[in-house]
Amino acid sequence: MTRAPETQLYAPVKAFLEARGYEVKGEVGAADVVAVRVGEAPLIVELKTGFSLTLLQQAVARQAITDVVFVAVPRWKGKAGWRAFKGNLGLCKRLGIGVLSVQIAQGEVQLHHEPTPFQPRKVARRKAALLGEFERREGDPNLGGLRGKRVTAYRQEAERCAAYLAEAGPSKGAVVAKAASVAKATLIMRDNHYGWFERVEVGIYDLTEAGRAVLD
Repeated sequence: MTRAPETQLYAPVKAFLEARGYEVKGEVGAADVVAVRVGEAPLIVELKTGFSLTLLQQAVARQAITDVVFVAVPRWKGKAGWRAFKGNLGLCKRLGIGVLSVQIAQGEVQLHHEPTPFQPRKVARRKAALLGEFERREGDPNLGGLRGKRVTAYRQEAERCAAYLAEAGPSKGAVVAKAASVAKATLIMRDNHYGWFERVEVGIYDLTEAGRAVLD
């Protein structure tokens, strides 16, 4: 299926802006759409048949002219289309670019974001989790850019618990925690994420055959 040409976005976007009191003209200088309202900075819209690096580069370039820059793209289709649109919407927010989506057949335009400066909100628990993983991980076992399975601090701690049990035999969680220097040893063995551990008595854990095989 071929994409609709960018020109089909123009009429709905123009009508949307005119309804808000702008005078609108297409292809002014390097801009696809320029809208002017008395006493305000000019508004620029870049039209594209889909999100692309080129579209974002063009929008950023227009910010040298005005702070009021939008991109307009056809409305997404399906869940995959929404996920892609949502990701690009987040990127536009960080760039201070407004976002419009257009339902071409109905001639409808939806405003998703105004072109306002982005103020990132830090999530404290994510920062704590990142630093916690960094501090707990022993050495540097992964290559940056690695895809697939990675060695995590959790796996390293599970391996230390397994190594202790292989040497000492069935043990209490508190004993393993102290001997293997794994504060959450009981939790790791109880959750048994890798299938390496089994509870043989209340509070006492041993290795499964899978755990012994990993150590071997």
